Amino acid sequence: MHYVNKLVCVGLLAVSFLSEGLAQTKIKSSGSSALNQVKTANGLLEGTTEKSGIQAFKGVPFAAPPVGELRWREPQPVKNWTGVRPAKQFGPRAMQLALFGDMNFRSNGMNEDCLYLNVWTPAKTGKEKLPVLVYFYGGGFVAGDGSEPRYDGESMAQRGIVAVTVNYRLGIFGFMAHPELTKESPNKASGNYGLLDQSAALKWVKQNIAAFGGDPAKVTIAGESAGSFAVSAQMASPLSKNLFAGAIGESGSLLSLQPTVALAKGEETGVTFATSIGATSLAALRAMPAEQLLEATGKPGTPRFSVVTDGYFFPKSPKEIFMAGEQAHVPLLAGWNSEESGYRAILGQEAPTPENYKKAVEKLYTDRASEVLQAYPATTEEEVLDAATNLAGDRFIGYSTWKWIDVHSQTGGKPVYRYLYLRPRPEMTPEMGNAVAGLAGGVIKNPDASVKKAPPARGAVHSAEIEYAMGNLATNKVYAWTPDDYKVSATMQSYFANFIKTGNPNGKGLPSWPALKTGSPAQVMHLDVNTRVETDKNGERYLLLEKLSAK
Repeated sequence: MHYVNKLVCVGLLAVSFLSEGLAQTKIKSSGSSALNQVKTANGLLEGTTEKSGIQAFKGVPFAAPPVGELRWREPQPVKNWTGVRPAKQFGPRAMQLALFGDMNFRSNGMNEDCLYLNVWTPAKTGKEKLPVLVYFYGGGFVAGDGSEPRYDGESMAQRGIVAVTVNYRLGIFGFMAHPELTKESPNKASGNYGLLDQSAALKWVKQNIAAFGGDPAKVTIAGESAGSFAVSAQMASPLSKNLFAGAIGESGSLLSLQPTVALAKGEETGVTFATSIGATSLAALRAMPAEQLLEATGKPGTPRFSVVTDGYFFPKSPKEIFMAGEQAHVPLLAGWNSEESGYRAILGQEAPTPENYKKAVEKLYTDRASEVLQAYPATTEEEVLDAATNLAGDRFIGYSTWKWIDVHSQTGGKPVYRYLYLRPRPEMTPEMGNAVAGLAGGVIKNPDASVKKAPPARGAVHSAEIEYAMGNLATNKVYAWTPDDYKVSATMQSYFANFIKTGNPNGKGLPSWPALKTGSPAQVMHLDVNTRVETDKNGERYLLLEKLSAK
């Protein structure tokens, strides 16, 4: 769930998706009132009943396996099956290195054949037209999986929502552009395959979700970190923008301080990588085992495969699309956390003194450093800790989320709700022993000496809100959750559930959350034990960072 460095994906979406016909429902003949079997456009599925009575359908294919000649191609339609296909086990996760010591998977191994989704539904029939949540996992577009317990859809389903998690290709398999790929593409584009997978999943939802009791006209897309970047991407793309009715973004968007990567630049990265592993042609790259390609991406100095402005998935850069008001005109609920990054991202291993802070800022911003020090002032060590933490978080993910919210509130034509999440995680449970906090929401158990223990959190770290928002605290056994944590979770999940149902987070028993008003100071919902609205006082910080990035 890491920074989605300069991602700006590409894509090629092959048109006709999944055979015609509206999905029908079939109730199991045992007399059960549960929606146990569902007829999709491709065939009959049989799910499982969770302890809560929610029906779960896991490992449902939404595109053909992207293997062999389909490696680095836009997702292709699923082949129909006969008989009943079991949907009781999560599909394989996408190819990925073990980058984050905290990710907890329930997937059926790891494989290039990874294009599966999972559905949790409270519906008893296929005629209920319930609101739908489609959640994209985080992990920097290089890791993550729809089987992670923190994204589990059962809790949202218990609130009357059909919840879906979606797998998509990652890393080199999801984002490599290459001139030969561009040439063979019917859309004359390459890269962005992971984003195209998400778009294909949204098409599947549009066609099939009614059979699970969902309303295809009431779909909200959501995600955290890379998943939030993905939400901004789907909003921007003409391939997807008409496939959903609402959007939730937790920490990050493609409207970042870094310009999005042009297709030619992405192709160059692909050629450089191919040359480095001795692959002189696309055929040679496709002939290599997936494990060999994956291993090669982990070598020091290997370039990162970024999202690209490909002329197809993105006709122009996401920022230009939003600025022109050409994105999906849907309500947006978005925000970020109070400690998205730590002070060491600015100071390194230097002590947090005012002198060291000033030097670090001067190194980053040279002749413009005085403006930054004015916007992020600090005269004591305590103030340095706060200022450096704020600057690090804004550079990492705060700015891009702010920009997305700000532009969409001006050009999107629909309500926008902004939050700041502040609740620090509690202490780890005693059973965790000498574990240290992981980078993306969990822990590294029995760390070796090279793993430095992070300083105590000063706020809510990156990804800390996921279990709270999705109602999944109990799935995370690492932390000693308190009644206050469950209180924060109940509030946050209620806001999310209300938004998914109505496009407005407000509801009975919750502090009133105003939408942003153009021309007025932003009203921001501070999500914490004492949840309340506050007027934003930091707008000048983001405008300054924007100005400095444009020089």
